[in-house]
Formats: sequence, C-alpha cells, structure tokens
Amino acid sequence: MLLLVAACAAFAWPDESPLVPRHGGHAGGDRTWAWLFLACEIGAFGAYLGGLALLSRRRPSLRAVAALAAAVQLVPLGAPLLLSTDAWTYWDYGRLAAVHGRNPYRDPPRSEPVDPAYPYVGSGWRGETSVYGPGFTLASEPIALAAGRSSPAAAWLYKSLAALGILAAAALAGRLGRRPAFAVAFVGWNPLLALHFGGGGHNDSWMAALVCAALALGTGGRRQAAGVAWVAAISVKWVAVVFLPLRALEARARGRPVGHLGFALATSALVVVATARYGVHWLSAFGPLARNANHESRFAIPHRLEQLGLPHPAGIVLLALGFAAAYAGLLRAATRGRARLALCAALLLVAAPYLVPWYVAWSVPLAAMEEDRLAQVLTLALCAYLLRPAVPL
Repeated sequence: MLLLVAACAAFAWPDESPLVPRHGGHAGGDRTWAWLFLACEIGAFGAYLGGLALLSRRRPSLRAVAALAAAVQLVPLGAPLLLSTDAWTYWDYGRLAAVHGRNPYRDPPRSEPVDPAYPYVGSGWRGETSVYGPGFTLASEPIALAAGRSSPAAAWLYKSLAALGILAAAALAGRLGRRPAFAVAFVGWNPLLALHFGGGGHNDSWMAALVCAALALGTGGRRQAAGVAWVAAISVKWVAVVFLPLRALEARARGRPVGHLGFALATSALVVVATARYGVHWLSAFGPLARNANHESRFAIPHRLEQLGLPHPAGIVLLALGFAAAYAGLLRAATRGRARLALCAALLLVAAPYLVPWYVAWSVPLAAMEEDRLAQVLTLALCAYLLRPAVPL
C-alpha cells in the first residue's frame, strides 16, 4: 500500500504528466501517467481494504499502525501539487487580503490579475469570491505571506497542513474508537485521503480534525474547549454545522454538559475579528457556496440518476428529500443517545449534487471512531467510487 502510494506520487514528476494542474487547470500531457496513477491508486486501495480486514481479526501494535499511517499520509508531500488547483486558490485569496489589502469576500482573484498566484487559480474560480469560512481565510493570510511569490512553496505549505490534519484526525479517531489501532488505520492508511490531502492540500482536513477535536474534548469533559473547537470547525467550512444538532441532542439525552459559554465566546470573537477584517462581506460566503452546491459534478449521485433516465430536477429533489428524511431519523436517534455523525456525513455526500473525492474527509474519521457498520461500509464504498474522479483521463 505504501509503495503504491509512493508510485502515485512519483508519476506526477515527469514533465509530460497531466497529474499536476498548470495555469488554471489540467494541461495536456501523456495520459499514460494518469492511467498508471489510477492503477496504483486502485491497487493501494485494495491493499488498504485487505489491511483493514486483517486488523479486524488481530490485535496489532498501535505504534506500528500509527507509523505506517504517518508514512502513507506524508509520502505524497514528495510530489508536486496533485490533481487540483484548490491550494493555489487558497493562496490567491490569502494574497488578496494580506498583500493587496483587498477583501476576498468582495473581490475575486481576477481583481488582481498581475498577482503571481492568479495564473494558478482554477479557471472556474477566477471570478468567484471566497466560499470558505472566515477562520480559514484569516489563517490563509499568514500562509500567503510565508509562501511569498512562490507557487511551489504555497502548494507545499497547504499540502503539509492538510496531511497533518488527516494525521490529527486519525490520532483522535484512535483515541475515541473502541478499537484504537483499527480506527487509526481506517483514517491513516486510506490512500484516497493521502493523495488528495498530502498530495492536493485541501482544507477539508482542517475541518475534519477540528470536528474530531471537538468530539474528543467533549468526551473528555472539557466542554468549553469543545465549544471553541466546534466554532473553529464551522469557521473553516460551514458543513460542520450539520453535525452540531446531532451531537447536542445526544449530549442532552445522556445528561452530558455542553459548553455553551465557550461556544458563545468563540462565536462572538470570530464575528468581531472577521467583521473588523472583512466587514460584513464575509457573510456573503453563503452566496457562492449556495451557487457551488447547485452546480452538478459529473460523478455526483444526482448526475448518475440523470444518466439512468431520471430528469435532473427530479433527481435533485428526490435525494434532497431523502437526506431530509434521513436527517430527521438521525435527529430522533440522537434524542435517544446516539449521534450517528458518520452516517450523516456519508448520506450528505450521497445526496450532494457537487461531489469531489476530498469530501470523503467529512465521513472517514467519524466512521473510524463510531462502531457503526453501515456508516463504515457506506464510507468505504464512497471512497472506492471516488478513486476515479479528478484523475485527468
């Protein structure tokens, strides 16, 4: 598994490899490298499933499992930026604020077309303002200053932080799961996560790690700190707010105190700082976020239903209603003391009209820590299904 992930990283280095996005998207190149990448990715995922099957029947050394997890997630740092321009888009948004004094919630990347980051921004994002939470945008500013005018430095910084986020989520899953070694492996051995976070630098790992931190802090009785972690997770990506009612209802059912004060103080501080820095424009992130949600990616399940003959609007409505009904059931289960966060995340991915591989970070760490076989199977099925998207074939 580790060797195959390393091979995937190596296939990005040849000049003719199309695995590295260049100047706004994937450049042409020799697709042989992409086919080799996909073959090794599938092989690594098969080895990952085999490893999980072995772990389910044995009691391995947690230290050995964690060491392999670290190796798998960190190996892609040796590759150029893989498969997506998102990390360079983060870099541009950070530079807009930190270098040019602009507001990334009001001014899109094309407002500074001579900036060194602009040619690397995905072509679909050059006219879009930021869809990310203010916590992530505030953090992007010092990262942009540290990267300076260097696209490789910006990519490496975001890749490193993304890989560390996955490893933090794996460690926290191991702490909270009943089978620590299995939970660590479920997250840390996952090659799809390695190639899109250590390889692609996506910020979803930040949100995943913060959600796991909130769960760990709450379970450990540090309820005020847990409230702060929830706010931090939501301030990176708004999707984390979907999990909060389930967790709150579970806490109430079990008589576990929650950190209202910590949550309120962290929210107030975030609102004050974000408003002082970006005005009220940061609230407009919901606008482009909603537009992005209305876009349909080719591998999203609603699009697959359309290919089977179901009209596009009907597929969207059907899955939205299905998720709403499932969420209502999950809320009811939470009132009985069981917040099935992993199943919620996986069902959200199934219903989403816009689905990309790195979104599986929403469900993988939660499935690792929860003894929920349905959520684990559905999460692994989604991972297998999303091996192909983003590979430029």
